[in-house]
Amino acid sequence: MTGAERERFDALLEDAIDSLPHKVRELLEEIPVIVLDEPTAEMKRDLARDGTIAAEPGADDDLMGLHSGTALTERSVEHSAELPSQIHIFREGIVEAVGGWGEPHIDDLLYEEIRITLLHEIGHHFGLDEEDLDRLGYG
Repeated sequence: MTGAERERFDALLEDAIDSLPHKVRELLEEIPVIVLDEPTAEMKRDLARDGTIAAEPGADDDLMGLHSGTALTERSVEHSAELPSQIHIFREGIVEAVGGWGEPHIDDLLYEEIRITLLHEIGHHFGLDEEDLDRLGYG
């Protein structure tokens, strides 16, 4: 991914964040949104270990986002020593999901997929599982 493509993606992410309701944007001030081209090697190992992705090479190619940390619905004083929650957005997974940079109307497609991915990961932060998110249209 080129620097210009990263800048274009990140601008669309900022637009998607700005379009969220005020209360959701306030929440994102407390939860860092970290944008990477792809998951780190450590993330891939952790996801393969817990069964989120298959362990074989390339199994994470379609990963678009990740919520790490404890969901609000599961927090207790026992979690006080844990690192704070984070939301990761993966550029390459999202670009691949919409067909690549050469697609017509790529900015519209990317914007919508970024928004859905962001809302999906925010949903995990609030304790929603994959079935809940599918039912809401953010699967």
